[in-house]
Parts: sequence; C-alpha cells; structure tokens
Amino acid sequence: MTESPCQSCGACCSYSSNWPRFTIEEDAALDLIPAKFVNDRLSGMRCDGDRCTALTGKIGISTACGIYEIRPDVCRTCMPGDPECLMARRRFGLGALPASFAAGDH
Repeated sequence: MTESPCQSCGACCSYSSNWPRFTIEEDAALDLIPAKFVNDRLSGMRCDGDRCTALTGKIGISTACGIYEIRPDVCRTCMPGDPECLMARRRFGLGALPASFAAGDH
C-alpha cells in the first residue's frame, strides 16, 4: 500500500482559518475533540494564523493530524487531488500529485 501524500503535505490544514469549519457533525462527535483544538465560537477548529492547531510537522515535508481518528467531517471529505487540495498545494508551491492519487481514486 502506498503512503498517503497527505503525510508529506498538510497544505489543506494550513490554507485558511475559515476552512476547518464544523458543518454536519453531530454534537457527540464534536464533543470528542479536545477543547484546546476548537475555536472560541465553537464553529470549527482553532487555528494559529491559517494553520489548524491539530496539525503537527512541517508543510510539504512531513505532517500529521493530532486528532486524526476523531477529526471533523470537513477534514474527512478533503481528498488528495481534489480542487481544494490542489488550491492549497499551489499556495505553498507544492507540485501536482502523481496521477495515482487523483481525486476519487482513494
């Protein structure tokens, strides 16, 4: 199995402080996310600038989500190679993903 390109990217989690917004999550799921990672409005993930505070590592080198197993739905729907992914990668000067990671293939 090929490693996910997300583990060497992280651009989508550092693209906008408005992006990791809660939408369709149920309260029980949101209650699992530690409060230190939730913004003051309780509307999304807390960010340091544009970077989600749950993201660890260096963009474009090696990253990981500190709450991967309980991450919100908005984070689960972002797929390698989808339009949002590619837009975020461009912002950080990261190249296109290999064709094997085109959106919808995973």
